[in-house]
Amino acid sequence: MNVDLYLGLLRTGERVLGESFRQVAEGHGDEPDVYRLCTTLAEQCEDHERRLGPIVGRYGERPDDEPERFHADAISESRSGPVGLLRDLQDLYLLASLVDVTWVTVRQAALALRDEDLLTLIEDCEAETGVQLAWILTRMKQSAPQALLVAS
Repeated sequence: MNVDLYLGLLRTGERVLGESFRQVAEGHGDEPDVYRLCTTLAEQCEDHERRLGPIVGRYGERPDDEPERFHADAISESRSGPVGLLRDLQDLYLLASLVDVTWVTVRQAALALRDEDLLTLIEDCEAETGVQLAWILTRMKQSAPQALLVAS
């Protein structure tokens, strides 16, 4: 069974996404909505990671042994200015998409395992990840005209 591989990927993904939301919140604190929402979304990611603990206790967790094929790092430094915010949001979107598709994959395993606890967790966390993606995309749409069309 390889579910432990994807549980490791999922836990790491949630951790990386949470750290990245916090970095963007701090780096773009002059945007009140970005600071507040990124902080809230970071807390959601941390909660997802925490809630995965009992599932990892049941199935184990294995790190991905193919780092040359995939490697996601947290955003370690925010960019500045309107274009910087747009690029940071784009990075967040990519990380959140990875987490989202990993939840989808783990859901398929949970269905096959008939693991109701895992399915309940996935239902909650997958829905919140969907909201995260929707907010990031909406904020990118809001930021793009200013960032791309107004001279700095």
